[in-house]
Amino acid sequence: MNVQALPMSRFIDHHGQVVKPLPEWADAATLKKFYCDMVVARTYDNKAVALQRTGKLGTYPSHLGAEAFGIAIGHALRVQDVFVPYYRDMPAMWVRGIGMEKNLQYWGGDERGSDFCPEDSHLTCRDLPFCVPIATQCTHAVGVAAALKIDGNHNAALVTCGDGATSKGDFLESINCAGAWNIPLVFVVNNNQWAISVPRALQCAADFLSEKAKGAGIPGITVDGNDVVAMFDAVATALDRARKGKGATLIEAVSYRLSDHTTADDASRYRSTDELNQAWQFEPILRLKNYLIQQGHWSEEEEQALLEQARVEVEKAVERYLNLPPQAPESAFDYLYESPVTELNKQRDELINKAMRMQGGKHV
Repeated sequence: MNVQALPMSRFIDHHGQVVKPLPEWADAATLKKFYCDMVVARTYDNKAVALQRTGKLGTYPSHLGAEAFGIAIGHALRVQDVFVPYYRDMPAMWVRGIGMEKNLQYWGGDERGSDFCPEDSHLTCRDLPFCVPIATQCTHAVGVAAALKIDGNHNAALVTCGDGATSKGDFLESINCAGAWNIPLVFVVNNNQWAISVPRALQCAADFLSEKAKGAGIPGITVDGNDVVAMFDAVATALDRARKGKGATLIEAVSYRLSDHTTADDASRYRSTDELNQAWQFEPILRLKNYLIQQGHWSEEEEQALLEQARVEVEKAVERYLNLPPQAPESAFDYLYESPVTELNKQRDELINKAMRMQGGKHV
């Protein structure tokens, strides 16, 4: 079944044609900015996969095909909002001001990649780091949003997850709490059709995952996740609603995972080439590019300049990542407890001594 044929909110179709009037905010400058960010995000993704293949990065979850999803969310959030991401959310985090090298650190096994200091971005350390266990970030987001409501400063939280997460108890409990407590929280589901190797049809019998919102008593909408205009419009509207005290919203963004689940996966074992080729016809970047060209807002000269700028930006981030000094072994003890624990201090000293012996008497 072609999921793109299902009824959902859409402004620009896969040919780049406008199918309903664009919102006032969707001017040429804004959409060109979105396009440039999406291209940079894909350039980064391609490089990250290459780094993993050459042993410079650990297992990595590609966001290929989810560029509109992430870029729209990143731009819709305000500085004082709180973003609670899942593991494919590098594009949104990057727009939020988290450097690419932080993402590389994280997937390179360096937990400093989850340390969002104020000097790293325009943020105030409000956003949470990646959450890999499926759907657990949803419960965290409920707590964050409840705190924001108590705080009373009219800020909102936004949490993302994949389609597979909507089958987990943590997700269902979270949307239920969000409805019952009327908290400022937006759930955005990246329905990319595959929960690792489990297709969408075997996960849920409902036509739309957004229908799960009914049981929680919150609004649920389905949008074309490959249309950055539809994505931004839906997310911005839901966030505005949350900030005004009107409660939570569930957004289902229909997209497609164009990559393997992670670099440790081989999707060709369970997904047909025909299905993948069809999905590429609806991918988000070419769609927006076609629109901009048809409207006279984009040229081949601008395209080549963008590709070079994206390449340079990504290469600089990779260089910073590769040149970072390794994390000291004893740092594994630094964040376990607020106050030092005697027994752990002994273990910490033992680890330092062992590391010094391995390094010929030098402390790394």
